[in-house]
Amino acid sequence: MTLADSASYDQFAWVYNRHFGRYAEQVLGPLNELVLHDFPPPRRILDLCCGTGQLDRALQALGYEITGIDGSPEMIRFARENAPGCEFIVADARAFSVHRPFDAAVCVYDSLNHFMHLDRLREVFRSVHAALQEGAPFVFDLNMEAGFRERWRGSFGIVEDDHVSVFRFHFDEYEKRGEFAATIFRRESGWSRSDFSLEQRCYSAEEVTTALSAEGFSRVSIVDAQQWLSLNSRIGRSFFLCFA
Repeated sequence: MTLADSASYDQFAWVYNRHFGRYAEQVLGPLNELVLHDFPPPRRILDLCCGTGQLDRALQALGYEITGIDGSPEMIRFARENAPGCEFIVADARAFSVHRPFDAAVCVYDSLNHFMHLDRLREVFRSVHAALQEGAPFVFDLNMEAGFRERWRGSFGIVEDDHVSVFRFHFDEYEKRGEFAATIFRRESGWSRSDFSLEQRCYSAEEVTTALSAEGFSRVSIVDAQQWLSLNSRIGRSFFLCFA
């Protein structure tokens, strides 16, 4: 996502913070199994596409020094409220720079699926590689095709006293593109409505590993979240671990 694309993510930020940031509670286990158990604090970790900061708060509580980057100013606003002891930067994940390299990087909750072209994904990998110490780990997860087939269809809603949200999902198997359209009603001084849509690209494991290798990453491994990381509700989600 670029800064120019941030409007829909800004609209999503309030509901994301309220309901979806809780994924941080689930992902700490897989991150520990994949990398944190061999990577004790204090270390500096980059959280790319950090969203509203719940994961950053949890990692900081373990003793890590965290910097979160996201292209949505509204997501970052919530992140600063949720994790005031962390550093947060509004920046394009494809073209950011840091003053000194990090000891590790993470990017979770299928954030990289939102980059809709392989060349853009490679730009992200290039920026992450430049931001890491030599040999530092990079962990991220992606929705794979089985996940899109399983979850990106139909609709669901959230109804609470101060808001109503409806999400409608569609996956184009030929184009390998997923889309969810959202309608959100919020009650503040009165009721207001917002409508937006977000897209994801379905990448193959070969496309991702080839792109990582092209940007300098090595020792790429892929772990199925449901089979090996005890995320039973995450059919078709894979974690990628590689090293700069």
